[in-house]
Amino acid sequence: MVRRLAISNGRVVETEAADAPVLVYVAPDEAEKRHLIDDLKLDEHTLNSALDPDELSRLEFEPDHVAMIFKRPKNYCEADQFVFRIASTGVFLFKDRLIIVMADEAPLFEGRPFLRVQSLHDLVLKLIYRAIFHFVEHLRAINMISSNLEHQINTSMENKHLVHLFTLEKSLVYYLNGITSNAVLIEKLKNNAAKLGFSQENLEFLDDLIIENNQCHEQAKTYSQVVGGLMDARASIVGNNLNSLMKTLNIIMLAIMVPTFVVSAFSMNVKIPLPHEHIASFYIIMLMATGSMLGVIYWWRRRWS
Repeated sequence: MVRRLAISNGRVVETEAADAPVLVYVAPDEAEKRHLIDDLKLDEHTLNSALDPDELSRLEFEPDHVAMIFKRPKNYCEADQFVFRIASTGVFLFKDRLIIVMADEAPLFEGRPFLRVQSLHDLVLKLIYRAIFHFVEHLRAINMISSNLEHQINTSMENKHLVHLFTLEKSLVYYLNGITSNAVLIEKLKNNAAKLGFSQENLEFLDDLIIENNQCHEQAKTYSQVVGGLMDARASIVGNNLNSLMKTLNIIMLAIMVPTFVVSAFSMNVKIPLPHEHIASFYIIMLMATGSMLGVIYWWRRRWS
């Protein structure tokens, strides 16, 4: 699917013009790929890399355009089961045209930065800024989910909550890799600013991008350490809870074994005391109760340890 857009009055708007300066390809089919490769002269390997979620961010200079790939979070839905994934986005900047290639639909031109777009160079930088802000939004969501899981683990002994927490920890590792990869791309953009034709305003915005991406990285690193610590702590708590439960069950079993032993002893086919007593059963019950109480008192004095 292809979308055609143009920059009008500082905003990115839809257009039907065949020569639209901004083209967005979402999950291109084979015909669209051939058009991009044969007609628009995109490198086939770079195009496939833009659709590969495991591809690292990078910057490449082609004869008639500049190709770059940056990382962004994929849209999260309930069916993902606490798995936050990242995706790649390919940006191909020509002299008078910008081509964006993505494997799935995602919000690209939302937010305040896109209320004032001056040029294609400006649009490219704001796309990277939007990806960084998207990472920050997901990190806040991950933090809220981990806090909720922490409460559920405190009140439950089920393993599924620990599994969900482990999934969040794995997602944060992928996010850290994606954010670090974007940092390398932003640094390369700054080093090649003159070759790319960036204006002074673009350079200032690049400095802001570096700061925002570093803060995003530190936030992801902090959340990853917190979730990792929670995993270790909660696993220990669940183990301690299980030990306490098993200890309680053992005490109950010992309390039950005393009267069971007494009844079994008086039920054997051997000569036993009190064979003709009418209240022999009362003596037996008292013996069972006394044995059980002695066991309870013993464990109580040891504070059930």
